[in-house]
Amino acid sequence: MRALKELTGVAAPMPMINVDTDMIIPKQYLKTIKRTGLGKGLFHEMRYNKDGSDNEDFVLNKEAYREAKILITGDNFGCGSSREHAAWAIEDFGIRCVIAPSFSDIFYNNAFKNGMLLIRLPQDQIDDLTEQAEYGANAQFSIDLETQTVTAPDGKTHRFEIDEFRKHCLLNGLDEIALTLDKDASISSFEQSKNNEHRWLTPAG
Repeated sequence: MRALKELTGVAAPMPMINVDTDMIIPKQYLKTIKRTGLGKGLFHEMRYNKDGSDNEDFVLNKEAYREAKILITGDNFGCGSSREHAAWAIEDFGIRCVIAPSFSDIFYNNAFKNGMLLIRLPQDQIDDLTEQAEYGANAQFSIDLETQTVTAPDGKTHRFEIDEFRKHCLLNGLDEIALTLDKDASISSFEQSKNNEHRWLTPAG
């Protein structure tokens, strides 16, 4: 998992509430178990016309936001089914941070496990950030995970809360596998001690 300490870039404004996981990545993309390549299917039904061409009105198809690293959206983002592909698709597109008033619990957990930072802020602050994000490429946002702050283009700083364990994992690029491997010495020592205690259970060579 890629570490995330600081992030600076354009934020795509998508002020929609109740964006569910089917809207994020529809069911036809769920056949794969690979985490890569799903970015092309992100927000498929809103992003593409029926003939497969880009919907020019959708925010991520606008030139200023095609490489957005941050998404600012509405309440209850990631609701619906518990598909982990939703987090995979957002991260594969290149978005490392989503800012919203609230998130579905399951999506919230999945996102952090896949190296994304989800930030909860009050609605009035979301409205302010959304308005500034609409300036496109002229509006650069900066996020500092260590200080837990979002700095808007106007220079105003917004502080956010995050669980210390999730913060530690993101800062150090630790997913569940890496966390386990980090304890490899302790696990090996425990297994060896158990083997010594129950040597009579070891098959004869």
